[in-house]
Amino acid sequence: MSASTGAPAARGRRELTYAVLLCLAGAGLAFWAVTRTWSVELTARGSLPPGRHTRTGAELLPWVSALAVVGLAGGGAVLATRGRVRRLLGGLLTLLGLGVAAGGGYGLTETGVSRQWPALVLVGGLVLVAGGLLTALRGGGWPAMGARYERRAARPTEPAGAQRPAVERGTRDAWEALDRGEDPTVS
Repeated sequence: MSASTGAPAARGRRELTYAVLLCLAGAGLAFWAVTRTWSVELTARGSLPPGRHTRTGAELLPWVSALAVVGLAGGGAVLATRGRVRRLLGGLLTLLGLGVAAGGGYGLTETGVSRQWPALVLVGGLVLVAGGLLTALRGGGWPAMGARYERRAARPTEPAGAQRPAVERGTRDAWEALDRGEDPTVS
């Protein structure tokens, strides 16, 4: 293998790895940050200590956690796709990342909400956007999964029962009986 033929393949694998890691890291960071406590509300109760009600980002913006989970699944799907489908998936991941980033930006504008968790959601969304854009722009030429992961073609028809050896027929008949729910050991 010459350096000229090995370099593009290695570059494609490296870019694929970066894209998948960006998607998974961005979506994972956003999902983790949206499950943290974003706000604490204290309610006065007279002479009793104030009541404390905490709300997570997922309670305030439930769609952000849903987009982050879809982004995680999409990051894994980048590995299983190829060509045009992979590039379309990259576009979808870019849109998901923009949605997650918008949720983080919205959280930053809300009053009574801590700033670090929405900021991390925003960063996670932008990282997901970067992975999605890399996939959409460059993913068509990346290597795909090997043929061992693809569905095999149907097996050719087997010879008639009389043409198979008797031992093979007996074994096959026993297995077929088990498939039908019968006990082949009972006569």
